[in-house]
Amino acid sequence: MTKLLEGKTALVFGVANDRSIAWGVVKALHEHGAKIGISYAGEVLKKRAVPLAESIGSTFVEECDVTKDEDIAAVAEKAKKAFGEIDILVHAIAFANRDELGGYYYDTSRAGFHTAMDISVYSFTALAAAFQPIIRPGGSLMTMTYYGSQKAVPSYNVMGVAKAALEASVRYLARDFGPQKIRVNAISAGPIRTLAASGVAGFKNLHNRFAEVAPLREGVTIEDVGNAALFLASDLSARTTGDIVYVDSGFNIIAIGDDEAKSP
Repeated sequence: MTKLLEGKTALVFGVANDRSIAWGVVKALHEHGAKIGISYAGEVLKKRAVPLAESIGSTFVEECDVTKDEDIAAVAEKAKKAFGEIDILVHAIAFANRDELGGYYYDTSRAGFHTAMDISVYSFTALAAAFQPIIRPGGSLMTMTYYGSQKAVPSYNVMGVAKAALEASVRYLARDFGPQKIRVNAISAGPIRTLAASGVAGFKNLHNRFAEVAPLREGVTIEDVGNAALFLASDLSARTTGDIVYVDSGFNIIAIGDDEAKSP
């Protein structure tokens, strides 16, 4: 099989464990020939990230606190020394305090709002700025979003607002990076049982209901997201930028479930 990313280098931020969306992306990019660098958040995740990196032969495994500009700058400098230039930057980072992901959105605290926006939104912009000097023309930046950015999803609250801001950031970054022939896009995946999703109240019910309502009647896996990331990372998406690619079995097109629409 032709390897779509032969000779390309990718740096993936947000690897938490082997069930994380970031790992699904890493696997797909690696299988198609990309040289991979991995970044994780915090010492707690190191024991998971390092073995995963070793399993694909990656020697670039760096911790990065994306709330600190100096940490981002340090990782960018290390990547420059290790790779020279990169072709693909993947941002799979999101966080909100657990107590902000339940109850009423209007109860969101000022501090909680700042935290969600800083880690889930601004970090993508900060990474884009830090790595801009070493991203080759024809490169690809991407991030991960969710349909809660477009519609009010129970308990998603401040994270939905953050994802809406993230999607706006994608459009502005795409405009900025376009003259350099660098693409910027986002993947909007359906609900997947990840470490991050476990913090959303009622997620289990949402996940179970999803496959019953989505047009394809199937759930979404990290491998599905990885395949979409492969498209966005490869030259197959050479003319796709500023876009939100939905990987949700068609859920985003549905106004009401078929069974809910039936007459009593």
